[in-house]
Amino acid sequence: MVRSKKEPAIPKILEQYQPKSNPFGFLAMVLHAHLPFVRHPEEEYFLEENWLYEAITETYIPLIQVFDGLIKDNVNFRITMSLTPPLISMLQDPFLQSRYLRHIDRLIELSDKEISRTQFEPHFHHLAIMYHEKFKECRRLFKEVYSQDIVQAFKKIQDAGYLEIITCCATHGFLPILDVNHQSSKAQIQIGADHYRKVFDRDPKGIWLAECGYTPGIDEILAKEKIRYFFVDTHGIINSDPTPRYGVYAPIYCPSGVAAFGRDADSSKQVWSADEGYPGDFDYREYYKDIGFELDHDYIKPYIHPMGLRINTGIKYWRITGKTAYKEAYRPDWAREKAASHAGNFMHNREKLVENLSHHMDRKPIIIAPYDAELYGHWWYEGPIFIDMLMRKIHFDQNNIKTITPSEYLDANPVNQVSTPSCSSWGYKGYSEFWLDKSNDWIYRHIHKASERMGELAEKFSSVLKTKTKTLKKRALNQAARELLLAESSDWPFIMKAGTMVPYANKRITTHIGRFTKLYEDLINDRIDENWLKEVEERDTIFLDMDCFKYYVNEEKRRKNV
Repeated sequence: MVRSKKEPAIPKILEQYQPKSNPFGFLAMVLHAHLPFVRHPEEEYFLEENWLYEAITETYIPLIQVFDGLIKDNVNFRITMSLTPPLISMLQDPFLQSRYLRHIDRLIELSDKEISRTQFEPHFHHLAIMYHEKFKECRRLFKEVYSQDIVQAFKKIQDAGYLEIITCCATHGFLPILDVNHQSSKAQIQIGADHYRKVFDRDPKGIWLAECGYTPGIDEILAKEKIRYFFVDTHGIINSDPTPRYGVYAPIYCPSGVAAFGRDADSSKQVWSADEGYPGDFDYREYYKDIGFELDHDYIKPYIHPMGLRINTGIKYWRITGKTAYKEAYRPDWAREKAASHAGNFMHNREKLVENLSHHMDRKPIIIAPYDAELYGHWWYEGPIFIDMLMRKIHFDQNNIKTITPSEYLDANPVNQVSTPSCSSWGYKGYSEFWLDKSNDWIYRHIHKASERMGELAEKFSSVLKTKTKTLKKRALNQAARELLLAESSDWPFIMKAGTMVPYANKRITTHIGRFTKLYEDLINDRIDENWLKEVEERDTIFLDMDCFKYYVNEEKRRKNV
């Protein structure tokens, strides 16, 4: 492959990771990058597609820039990051890539107008210039350097040895509830693992279970996929049976041999807490005040929803200032200094923790600090700067703690306590309540019935697996599997419980279950509507190059019948 002159080679780490000193312990920073699969070619403009475009501009490209900058400056860092199959599928979709370019072009145009509009407002003018330069750089990187494929940019950083990309369930299905039908849990994991292999040319070392949702037995599926580890929330480890000797500061092995790592609550609190977390600092950019809602409607109309609905543009001129409606102008220099200060504070607290733990453990402790990737840059504008400063300070300013990936820790510590994590999740109360609530419980009778019917189709049409060509029946079976997978996404019950964009979540569930039901009835009655099938295949293109149907065939049962 010929490398573009604009894209410098990423230097590989030539030796296995060896810290410069003998640290007291390790930090594993984990970023979970996920968005639900949203693709609507049937409409010229679709509001929910903006979730992807905003994340590309505000989170994914800034993170790649941070990683590339660290590598360029010989900072030997480690970060673990999940890229879920729905997110990868959208990022690599030519249709959505072209729409992103249209999106960023509109922001470039708007920010250019803002430079003119704010020329007599010096407290905003320099910010308009900042956004204009940022949007132009995002477009240049996306189009000219990454060739519109951000996934490959992350892959190169992984191949160089700095980033460990892990997989996720196929459509971010919440396994503790889906496991009512164990075959659905297996399909979610197996498809996620195989999709990862197709994209990254290697087995996934770890997996992010959607919403950290675990129930005993899930790890046995992971073991068959050669996945070495997964994550649970703090109480999933603390309540394990038997009680882990080292709590969340060392992994445990499930009876299957797969390792479980637990989240360190204090590391999360310092970032996530609304009252004590860093992102709430008054010098940081205010997320909830955007020119899309602040400026004259006629002026901003070409850059918001075509129906006139005001939306976030990503251009925000204000800092948090305080817990009042009054907001002062954003000062990037102040925010950068604060991010550096917070990175130092975060590192110091982790140093003290591992130093204290080292006196009570027969191995070096590991601190697991997992976060939604979209926090960094999208919700917390200075988040990528924080990561950049943190990695540099850990590398240059101390020797007590080093960054590491979970697989590297397991390589260095192959012997660990055997215990079974408790059924758990992260989120409200920590036991699935956010995803099973009076606001969303109605969806599960439909999902479970469709899952049961998918098993019926798999048993009845298992012989279709022998056909290598894409027959009409095989296409219909694969589409039925895809519709079930899309209905199983944990994002829809999450949205219903959170109370945001609820009509869209309702529509997605009813659409996918409705399509599945039609496909089921058409297959049973041998009356497949090819024109309709072609239309739905072209709408939601996730896993089109995979035979999803095969993952629902119970091979053991099929062999017995044969």
